[in-house]
Amino acid sequence: MTGFNEPGSTQTALLLLGRGTDAGSERGVDCPGELPAPSDPDLVERARAAKEALGGNVFILGHHYQRDEVIQFADVTGDSFKLAQQAAARPDAEYILFCGVHFMAESADILTGDHQQVILPDLAAGCSMADMATASQVEQCWEDLKRIGIAETTVPVTYMNSTAAIKGFVGREGGIVCTSSNAERALRWAYEQGEKVLFLPDQHLGRNTMVREMGYSLEDCVLYNPHKPGGGLTDEELRNAKIILWKGHCSVHGRFTLECVEEMRRVDPEVNILVHPECKHEVVEAADYVGSTEYIIKMLDAAEPGSSWAIGTELNLVRRLANRFPDKNISFLDKTVCYCSTMNRIDLPHLVWALEELVAGRVPNTITVDPATAEYAREALDRMLALP
Repeated sequence: MTGFNEPGSTQTALLLLGRGTDAGSERGVDCPGELPAPSDPDLVERARAAKEALGGNVFILGHHYQRDEVIQFADVTGDSFKLAQQAAARPDAEYILFCGVHFMAESADILTGDHQQVILPDLAAGCSMADMATASQVEQCWEDLKRIGIAETTVPVTYMNSTAAIKGFVGREGGIVCTSSNAERALRWAYEQGEKVLFLPDQHLGRNTMVREMGYSLEDCVLYNPHKPGGGLTDEELRNAKIILWKGHCSVHGRFTLECVEEMRRVDPEVNILVHPECKHEVVEAADYVGSTEYIIKMLDAAEPGSSWAIGTELNLVRRLANRFPDKNISFLDKTVCYCSTMNRIDLPHLVWALEELVAGRVPNTITVDPATAEYAREALDRMLALP
């Protein structure tokens, strides 16, 4: 691994434990203080007592992919943007404790007031997708587009699952943020502003939206690899493309394959395949239904009792839905366990530690976006909020 302050396996171990620094990553990984032992039988009561002591001063947000042991203490659950909006809607809460990953906490900091502090219980909870597009890489890509004279007609669009630095770049260059629910509307807005789009950082959401929702062909899409000169593309390929997709993906949704879908249909010909649009194009094409996390939840809520569903999204959520809807046959699309490993860093010991630090008058693991970046990122977010 490059960019570490210490070489070798020791640094890798420190990073995995949440103690160490990865200079090449969007996340910080220093976690001061000692965590309670995960085997402590009093963790639940300690969390409850600390939350009660803090009262309305703390507002706990829990992403859908969090463990049940954490979700039980969330005041609100949802996807990343819904949670950031909920944080902004609670100006009386001095502390926003975000049980999610780093880019989500950044978005909450951008949208909340200066008097509020956003806290991430474990700073090692990053996002592999967000890490696949660094500010320097995106600036180099933009220089490539300038060199061949297409930057001025290209509108950058970034998925919510990106760092504040990338959102800031997009805002500065007149672009927009999107979610998996409104990607089509954001792209249509972008094509009203320019001739082509640079879509960051998830190639699959961009490709699936362009081809499935907007009627473009796969040939209209090119893939920019930031690790190759010019993105690994010729000037002609860049000029001819309608959308320049960034070579990034979700490590969880990218694991689902066409073989997973075919195997499920062999086992149960009546099964409904329901997947997230971060899945590969061939998986999405073979599915029966495609949509965001919130869409998946609503589909299962409305589904007929006794119906069968194979879900292609994070395992914590699928298990929670199976327990919530016992009258439906809900299964995970893949045989392989597929948790979001970084999301799962937020566990009960980290939550208890963060809450008890606040009770003791110490504010741990605050997430702060610098004002200039926040201003541009807010512009990109506001453009999304203004979408019809």
